[in-house]
Amino acid sequence: MALNPHLYGNGMPVAFVNEIFVLNRDGIEFEINNIQGVRGGTVRTKGRIFLSNVRMVFVADKPPTDFFISFDLPLLYVHDEKFNQPVFHCNNISGLVEPVLPNDQNREMYPTHSFKILFKRGGCGTFVPLFLNLIKSVRQYNQMFQTANGPHVDPLRAAQTPVDEMMNAAYVDPSDPTKIFLQQPTSEAHKRDTYHS
Repeated sequence: MALNPHLYGNGMPVAFVNEIFVLNRDGIEFEINNIQGVRGGTVRTKGRIFLSNVRMVFVADKPPTDFFISFDLPLLYVHDEKFNQPVFHCNNISGLVEPVLPNDQNREMYPTHSFKILFKRGGCGTFVPLFLNLIKSVRQYNQMFQTANGPHVDPLRAAQTPVDEMMNAAYVDPSDPTKIFLQQPTSEAHKRDTYHS
C-alpha cells in the first residue's frame, strides 16, 4: 500500500513505466484499516477505483481528511482476497495488502492493512473477473522470478505481466458501470519508475 499516490488534476493516477490501466470504476465505497494519523486508524469513504496491471488505486470523491485523498494497493502485495456476495448488503471484495516501504525501513513497524471494496452502484461482473485474473497472472509471473526476499519484492515487477489477451477476452456486464480503457489516458512524459521519491 501507499498512501496518497501521485495524481493528475483530474484524479487519474500518474502511471509507472510499463503500467497499463485496465479499467476505472466509480460508485465504490472503500474501507481500509491501520492508517497512521487517522483517528481510530480506519478510513471509510466513497470514490472510484482504477485497476492496472500493477495496482489498484482508490481516489476519494470527497476526501474525509486532508491526510487521506487516495490509496494505492500493489497487486503483488495483495493477498487473502475474497469476493463476497452477502444476502442483505452489496457485493464486495475484501482482502489484505502489505505496505510498500523503502528497503531501509523495518517492515515489522508497519502493519498489514485489511481492505474492502464495496460495489454500491450496480453490478460487478466486469470488475471482479478482471481483478481476479490480474491477481492470478501477477502471482504466476512473480513465481517465475521469485527471489530470496520472499513476498516483499518490487511491486513494479507486476508491470511485466501480459494483459493483452485478458483485455481482448474481457466480458462486459451491462449492469456494471465499469469503464474499460481501450486507450491509455496518460502521456509517457510523466511516468514514474519507482514507488519511492
